[in-house]
Amino acid sequence: MKKLIISMISVLLMTTGCQELDLNPLSEGSSENWYTNENEITLALNELYRAALWHVEGTRLFNTDRWTDDWNQREYLYDWVAGSITGEWADTKNTWINTYKGINRANIVLSSLDNAMGNVSEQRINQLRGEASFFRACFYSYLIFLYGDVPLITNYITIEEAFATGRTDKAIVLEQIYRDFDVAIEYLPDNDNGRISKGAAYAFKARIATWMLDYPTARDAAKDCMDMGVYSLDPEYGRLFLSTTNTSPEFIFIIPRSEQLTGENMAGGSFLPRYIGGTSTAQPSWELFCAYTCTDGLPVDESPLFDPQNPFKNRDPRLTELVPEFGTPFHGFVYDPGATHVLELETGRMVANPETQLTSQFASYNGLTLKKGVDEAFASRRADPNIIIMRYADVLLMYAEAKIELNEIDESTLEAINQVRSRAYKVSPVQTTRYPAVTETDQAALRTILRMERRAELSWENRRWFDLIRWKLAEIVMKRPVYALPIKAGLEANIASGDYFFPKGALPEIDENGLVDFSAMYQTGKIRAVVPRNFTDRQYLFPIPSREVIINDNIKQNPGY
Repeated sequence: MKKLIISMISVLLMTTGCQELDLNPLSEGSSENWYTNENEITLALNELYRAALWHVEGTRLFNTDRWTDDWNQREYLYDWVAGSITGEWADTKNTWINTYKGINRANIVLSSLDNAMGNVSEQRINQLRGEASFFRACFYSYLIFLYGDVPLITNYITIEEAFATGRTDKAIVLEQIYRDFDVAIEYLPDNDNGRISKGAAYAFKARIATWMLDYPTARDAAKDCMDMGVYSLDPEYGRLFLSTTNTSPEFIFIIPRSEQLTGENMAGGSFLPRYIGGTSTAQPSWELFCAYTCTDGLPVDESPLFDPQNPFKNRDPRLTELVPEFGTPFHGFVYDPGATHVLELETGRMVANPETQLTSQFASYNGLTLKKGVDEAFASRRADPNIIIMRYADVLLMYAEAKIELNEIDESTLEAINQVRSRAYKVSPVQTTRYPAVTETDQAALRTILRMERRAELSWENRRWFDLIRWKLAEIVMKRPVYALPIKAGLEANIASGDYFFPKGALPEIDENGLVDFSAMYQTGKIRAVVPRNFTDRQYLFPIPSREVIINDNIKQNPGY
């Protein structure tokens, strides 16, 4: 029987159906008449850089951040946050099908490289092999993290074999992932003009090892990436996220977007204040806002520098990269959610402020608005920001986390964290009097520091949700409500009594995991709980798409669905 290349059983059925399928159409390339030269193989590999295949990262801006305690969106809860996902949930279906499409395409390239023998040098074929292996490893990394055990397909299989294929133990899939990354590491160059290179293979191997809590592997892969000397932290944190920033020594893997090519504009008005035509629907949460430490390195519930009525004072500089400080200019106006009128910079006039609960029930519920990445192009909704999937700061923090969890805390552990932290203060790591350098060596205390550092450094970059899942913290934070400012009368009373921005005498509480709890503040009656969130343990894994379970008796659903 002629063999088929399949990515998943449902796709197989959709493409075979009741009609006879031409497996080798004359009008297009196939694995039998294609991939005979470098150009054809490169064109096939180019497809693996498409955002659609990186669905969980690239389907929309801040995709997984919407499922975390870093996100507020009025009274709206995404299905995952509401605890209501099923096998019919669009995210699980689309992630499964698009990720297996990527695997399928990588498999085609890997299985067809022999066709190019004689036309392409062995060295170049091996480099192409390394590139395809990298992508297959990445795609399987997402699958085992999201779904657990998944079908492992690395070659051609028949229809009969497909229906006999069940879920492979994720430990076995992880071994294949590591092998693929090792192939990529062996054959990829240190740098390849924007294409995947050796450092990316090290970094992504460290990431899946971290996701799987395999800290020895994570430590070694992150260290290998660091030792290459290819990457460094960008001296300007804020510029990393601008629409105009396409290159940086910190970028390890980004997927460029082009509105001109795709017709899709990613900058949504829901993230923008109402005075520039936005809707203030979604904004960074108070939990995230209060997770940034003070300039002494202490959390807000411990630092004598924290002022609840002036919450930006003496705070980590990355906070004002995330959200605009009250009373400062932001896209033509002075941003101030506690004022009925604000200054319009172009005219010098005080104008009615639509971005306050004092005058508008649709203003930002918690008084915050997004600044990170919101440059002029984004504000005018003409932006096509890059999808940053891996940058060097994450590698440094993965290395530090691995060393902490292995209780191998040494100078290199602290140095990795301090490189990231000192950059936020725009100083060298050795200038320890100019930033709150980390000197702690107790494992538990350093774990807390690391987790808070990750949250501040990587906020709204699709990293928080993965951390909550692998650290098993979702069961805590995703059962807490979304908090916000009181509506007009309550806000007026708070301002009059001096209980603005936060109430006096009831600080948010931060635990050993860096999680922020507003329960005590809520008990004062001076903030409101907008909507409850829900989480069930089953959601530590996505459900297998219902169709996959229905058409193949060998694929069993994840528990609880």
